[in-house]
Amino acid sequence: MSLLVVLDVDSTLIENEVIEMLGDYAGCHAEVAEVTERAMRGELDFAQSLRARVALLEGLPDDCFARARAEITVTTGVPEMIAAIHAAGGMVGVVSGGFHEVLDPLAESLGLDHWRANRLGVRDGRLTGEVSGPIVDPQSKADALLEWASAEGIPLSRTIAVGDGANDLRMMEVAALSVAFHARPLVRENADLVMDDRDLSQLLPLLGLRG
Repeated sequence: MSLLVVLDVDSTLIENEVIEMLGDYAGCHAEVAEVTERAMRGELDFAQSLRARVALLEGLPDDCFARARAEITVTTGVPEMIAAIHAAGGMVGVVSGGFHEVLDPLAESLGLDHWRANRLGVRDGRLTGEVSGPIVDPQSKADALLEWASAEGIPLSRTIAVGDGANDLRMMEVAALSVAFHARPLVRENADLVMDDRDLSQLLPLLGLRG
């Protein structure tokens, strides 16, 4: 079955907010977390909010990535969900306002088909406090879903987007089915379906892949 499921990463595919983990290591967790929450509620421009949060991480040693990777918790049901979608001939992608440095090994270990995220600037073993390259903003998330569907020959009528924050709304708009996963109020109001149980295998009945 041709099917493409695209998920957000932080607080969706994983239980953590990676930028808050990095903020914790840098001693500015509360400040980072406050900006993250406002951005996810749609109160702040995502790209501007990301730059502001990343600036607070300047000087953090780049071994912070390995530390974060070791502390990440994958959301309940993720391996089961991916296996069932693959068994049915579908594809799973994730697109993140977080960071490739943490996501790449995780995506490979989970067997994801596609993934995209931001990159952090590093110089002489320390974070520069800047994002390297284009920022994965709300439109970028939508573009990723459209690009991957086109590349795989999957019609948009067979696409599902799963997210929890305001920066997922554009992606959710272009997908045939949008799922708010333990989401902020604005996302719940605009999604086709709302899931409050933090178990992503619960997607499978919606996709006709489990009874």
